[in-house]
Amino acid sequence: MAGPNIDNIDLQILGELQNDGRMTNVELARKVGLTAPPCLRRVRALEESGAITSYHAVVDPAMLGYTITVFAMVSLKSQAESDLKAFQEHVDTLPEVRECHMLNGEIDFILKVVAKDLQSFQQFLTSKLTPAPNVVSVKTSLTIRTSKNLPGVGGAGGGRPAGVTRQRRARQAALALAFCWSIQVDQNPATLAQSLSVACAKAA
Repeated sequence: MAGPNIDNIDLQILGELQNDGRMTNVELARKVGLTAPPCLRRVRALEESGAITSYHAVVDPAMLGYTITVFAMVSLKSQAESDLKAFQEHVDTLPEVRECHMLNGEIDFILKVVAKDLQSFQQFLTSKLTPAPNVVSVKTSLTIRTSKNLPGVGGAGGGRPAGVTRQRRARQAALALAFCWSIQVDQNPATLAQSLSVACAKAA
């Protein structure tokens, strides 16, 4: 249910801006059936209320050389609030982590990690993630392809699919055995490196 100050026209505006954040106010007003001045006032009000939090470009990671997307499920030794906060603060310093969500159940956090290749991800995993304070285990799954990736929320008029990732990323991930492994903090780093090297060779 939308907030008390958000009506159907606001939802249309949000839906259109989710689809194209660079749309001019004149075009946006035409699409939602308003003249330009009241449309702009509504957009400003949505920004000031926090309903619109930011505008940014959605880039193609593969075009920038980032061919690997991994979801990492992290379990901590302690779920005390101070330890949870400390882990979140550590993740904030890691540019490879693009999303971090706290979960209930056995897994404490799920991270979306983007890397240039499996070797880069191995380096990130062994030097930045598993050694982090309070981490007891990390389970990771390498994505094969992305079939849906929409911004925002569906209730605001939906969005456009970002599209299936490029074929080379799907091929690399598939040849990497749809790479999924479970890592304990005390696992032998040499064993981990050997396993990842095999996957990298298959993905080359």
